[in-house]
Amino acid sequence: MARILLYTTPFCGHCRAAKTLLRRKALDFEEIDVSFGVDKRAEMIRRTMGLRTVPQIFIHGRHVGGYHELTALEREGRLEALLADAAEAIAEET
Repeated sequence: MARILLYTTPFCGHCRAAKTLLRRKALDFEEIDVSFGVDKRAEMIRRTMGLRTVPQIFIHGRHVGGYHELTALEREGRLEALLADAAEAIAEET
């Protein structure tokens, strides 16, 4: 299964919506709360090349953007393909 990582804060509506979408699809994800962790927020900003808003979503290390980008992938039917490609990459690594 593809590794999904979300940088979030507990007060963010888009973060909650992204997690709901992923749960609805029965996808596991790791969540990193950046609300009080200066180091984790800096990590997120570095990995996204300067983006400071949450959520920031990564699928198998690939930055896909925030909630709007995630829902666009889902709406366009491209999320499943991205997850399948990531799962294939994971299988090749092992």
